[in-house]
Amino acid sequence: MANSPTSDSLLRLIQTHTAELAIGHSTLRNQGARNVLANARKFLKDLDLRHFSVDAPTAFRDLLDEETKKLKNALPVGAQNWGAARKALNIFLRDVLYSRYLCEEYGFCLLEPWLELPLDNDVAGGLRGEPEGKSLARWQGIKNLTPDLSDNYQDVAERVAERRCIPRIHLDLIYWRRSK
Repeated sequence: MANSPTSDSLLRLIQTHTAELAIGHSTLRNQGARNVLANARKFLKDLDLRHFSVDAPTAFRDLLDEETKKLKNALPVGAQNWGAARKALNIFLRDVLYSRYLCEEYGFCLLEPWLELPLDNDVAGGLRGEPEGKSLARWQGIKNLTPDLSDNYQDVAERVAERRCIPRIHLDLIYWRRSK
């Protein structure tokens, strides 16, 4: 694919498709403003995934923080909260990892151990139900998620993932809608 004259345009289409599917109606519901989905999707469609080709977890985390702030600011007034932006970005990056074409093109296999678990009510409940998560603070919703609280949940996710012998990003598959 890298030698194909349409590879860049095909990658753009795949990234657009991935953003559309990753950020569904339930992903960012009740965020307090109109056009939250449209703004988040547009941001993710235009995100330069080449920037994520980093070689250290600290560089990845710095970039994740920077892009979270940018996405937060791209959301409509009334919905500009850190938690919604981080959740959308983490879900999108997970789906980039799951896309063979995007993953191979941008080296996301190397990033897999650093990707964060997208946090929401289902995931928080799953983590709080684990032996490692008994001391986690009660989930107050994505609107109230702060960087420090996210770090606490991510630390627990990392310990649970280590026990299960999987990268923490995949815990989303275990916890998502498991009670339904």
